[in-house]
Amino acid sequence: MQLDNIGWFQVLIGVIGRFWPVWLALAIVMGASFAYRKRLGLYGELFSNSVGIAGVFICLFWLFTAIFAPVIAPFDPLTQLAVMKDAMPGTVVPDTGDVYYFGGDKLARDVFSRMVYGSQIVLVIAPFATMFALMVGITLGLPAGYYGGRIDSVLSFLANLVLAFPVILLFYLLVTPEIRNLTFDSWFSQATGIGVSIPRGMAAFFFLFPVVFFCTLFWTRFKNRPDRLWIQLALTLLIGGWVYLGLVFSADPLGLISIEPSTLNIFVAVVFASSPGVFRIVRGLVMDIKTRDYVAAAQTRGESPWYIMIWEILPNARGPLIVDACLRIGYTTILLGTLGYFGLGLAPESPDWGTAIKDASRLLRSFIHPALPPTIALMSFVLGLNLLADALREQSLKD
Repeated sequence: MQLDNIGWFQVLIGVIGRFWPVWLALAIVMGASFAYRKRLGLYGELFSNSVGIAGVFICLFWLFTAIFAPVIAPFDPLTQLAVMKDAMPGTVVPDTGDVYYFGGDKLARDVFSRMVYGSQIVLVIAPFATMFALMVGITLGLPAGYYGGRIDSVLSFLANLVLAFPVILLFYLLVTPEIRNLTFDSWFSQATGIGVSIPRGMAAFFFLFPVVFFCTLFWTRFKNRPDRLWIQLALTLLIGGWVYLGLVFSADPLGLISIEPSTLNIFVAVVFASSPGVFRIVRGLVMDIKTRDYVAAAQTRGESPWYIMIWEILPNARGPLIVDACLRIGYTTILLGTLGYFGLGLAPESPDWGTAIKDASRLLRSFIHPALPPTIALMSFVLGLNLLADALREQSLKD
């Protein structure tokens, strides 16, 4: 069957037009941010130089793309139209008149729609996995740097042990199906019938850190105000326990929170590999900041060590940690692409950018190779994060 095609200029105009909700949201957010930048603290200061503006623009672009993906994408990322197999860019779908702007892949799926929906996977996994890695690294790095001695020696040895292991091999071991399906007996599996695999057991350990951190935060701040303390602790344990059961064991009683085993593997791999690096950064910052006069003043007032670590030292270490978080999200994005390219981690039908690049194994005799859109998407998002990190680093040096 002879299929109709549109020209490259029409493809360009069509793609730009499909992103209309993103352009609208960007105009509103960027305009408001620039107008009120003096009231927006660190975020507002990013608009004082072109690097910060470019970084914010690119990151917001992909954030809004992920949010409005169902509106932007003309097709479901898993929809297969047999007639559109290996379709050229700009091919018009018979009967409907819709267009495969970037062509079709070898399974007759729309490359453009898969690129758009791939942003959702990246924007969910990369930031949240990095956030958990930060929680683990901060919670362990604070006492190591503050107390020193044996605590520091033990934790530093464990961190160096993980860092000495080849990262790629580490991720390969943690995301392979054999590891995911390898289970061991535990009291939880015997009581509930839910098998506990090695990644799930590691997740059960790592995902406790945010709950422990926030309980410690509220305890140190409001221990002399029990009326507020117990409410906050109760909410932390209730919400944290609910999320914990849903993420780790898929045992959310309301059925609202769950995570696929393949995605859980990636979360665990990122947290396990990234948290030692965060730990070393936090430890070094704490060892420097704890010698400052305001820390000595807090010690003189009789404040507890954990109060000093969380409320005196940690806020003054936020600049380097925010910069490191941006860079780590970029590293995680590249990692997701690498794992997807090698067919590891996410499901084979996943529209993530790495899998999309892998699926584009055969060249098209056209101006748009099917691997080009997801490659540019991945590259641009990481570039935006790096620009954002550079701008934040400049602001932290000024402070």
